[in-house]
Amino acid sequence: MDASVKQMSQSLDALNVRGVSHRFGKLRALDDVSLSVPTGSFTVLLGLNGAGKSTLFSLITRLYDNTSGTISILGRDVRRQPTAALQRLGVVFQARTLDADLSLLQNLTYHAALHGLGASESKRRSIAALELVGLSERAGEKVRHLSGGQARRVEIARCMLHRPGLLLLDEPTVGLDIGSRESVISIVRELAATHGIGVLWATHLIDEIENTDRIVVLDKGKVLYAGTVPGLREHAGADSVSDAFRALTGTTQPELA
Repeated sequence: MDASVKQMSQSLDALNVRGVSHRFGKLRALDDVSLSVPTGSFTVLLGLNGAGKSTLFSLITRLYDNTSGTISILGRDVRRQPTAALQRLGVVFQARTLDADLSLLQNLTYHAALHGLGASESKRRSIAALELVGLSERAGEKVRHLSGGQARRVEIARCMLHRPGLLLLDEPTVGLDIGSRESVISIVRELAATHGIGVLWATHLIDEIENTDRIVVLDKGKVLYAGTVPGLREHAGADSVSDAFRALTGTTQPELA
């Protein structure tokens, strides 16, 4: 990457959302949502199921059209420059999306080809991406033989093939055991720290949050807080993130304990 281009990308937010609302008929799923994800940051989007997290992700990825407000990825508006914006985006959706009958390497090289990479470059990047997530030695195995956590790691590797500047992960640890959850979170945090990627990690689980993270609290389609974790506790007058979340939203959900 040209040095001037690299410097410019580092000065931009990986994601910037301003004044975005969205309706499904009479239901307002998002209400004037604004947030940002700095490059190199791990930002948690915290909210219960139904808070609007998946709707927001669908707008960022252009599955839905945002008719109000603006969404930009590294300075590219997703409505006015959709191709340029989405080329810098990697996504892990909650639903599994790998082909179980293909090998890890086949899944990745197929995806790389969709991004216009040649066969040799696709293979080189796929092997390198599998090394990032600790699965290069299993490149030739079929996905169906992987655990849930290992499959998630392959999906993360797949996201890295086109060298994105922003990663979106929608409830990526749902259904995983504690060890697998910790492994997936650790890998993504390392990617943010070492590759300068902005990460937006959507979850409803308090124990996935660290004190150094940025955090956005989303409830009933509204952003109730956006900032640092210590700032959240201070804002809510609470001793813990779970207590702060309950104070802001009025919830007593057990998974947030």
